[in-house]
Amino acid sequence: MANVLSRRNVLGAGLAAGATAVASGALSGTAQAQEAHGGPLIGGPRGDQLHLLTFNLRYEGGDASPHTWGERRPLVKTILKREKPTVLLTQEGVFGQLQDVLEDLGSEYDWVHLGRLGGSRSEATAIYWNTKRLKVVEYDHQWLSDTPLLIGSKGWGNNVVRMLTWIRFQDKRTGKEFYAVDNHFDHQSEESRQRGAQMNLDLIAPWDAPVIVAGDFNNTPDTPIYQIFADGGLVDTLVEAEDRVTPVYGSWNGWNPVPTEAERRIDWILATPDVRTVKAGVNTYAKDGLTPSDHWAVQALVELP
Repeated sequence: MANVLSRRNVLGAGLAAGATAVASGALSGTAQAQEAHGGPLIGGPRGDQLHLLTFNLRYEGGDASPHTWGERRPLVKTILKREKPTVLLTQEGVFGQLQDVLEDLGSEYDWVHLGRLGGSRSEATAIYWNTKRLKVVEYDHQWLSDTPLLIGSKGWGNNVVRMLTWIRFQDKRTGKEFYAVDNHFDHQSEESRQRGAQMNLDLIAPWDAPVIVAGDFNNTPDTPIYQIFADGGLVDTLVEAEDRVTPVYGSWNGWNPVPTEAERRIDWILATPDVRTVKAGVNTYAKDGLTPSDHWAVQALVELP
């Protein structure tokens, strides 16, 4: 990360400009054609490419019909079966719900899970991966607080316990390694969000491989935490993608099945600039007026250096 961080000023300026320019970016015809035929937005990766998908699942048990998990689960399953992500980074899921996701992904997948209150208790930043493609080298969890290794700890003005999960992967195909960090930032405390962003940068600073930082950041690209990430050397895959396969839809949909660029784009996939983003988009799959979650999934197809 040392070389990456030394370039932070240039990258920060470029990312800020990109965040403005992306709103007027041209839409690839790929997404329109695929969605019209009920196909994947990006689909299974080819060759050495990796398919990343971040998804706030909306926790089970908090919503009346038609937004119960039992009604939404088939839509989530459809997305996962179509897209075949190499790495799936989830937020807000609870243990039983996350077991459903593992079942729906299929036997090729494994996962790392720890509830934010410990064990299977409360929500998690669970990460899943395709075991035919990836091997886990190491992993851990941190809590967004002054005691990041203390399970269930909180601080910095957040009333809800917040956490991140990270994994170091080895690609079985190429032998290359990379890190993936899965975050769920606080929805109320700006101090917590900013200090959480800096915690991410401090975490990844000594790492010697490409890094993906993703999740639900509960803030939009015109806010300080986005700039903190940019100044720290991370780039937004939706901005940097060579082929942006959807408009820059707001990733929070509030159960509205009609996607719009006016809604908040609070779910991001960021990366160190050595990662090439081939495609990226916001998956707005809905069926019969029902959305799979109150967030849209965000996807990126990448290549490691």
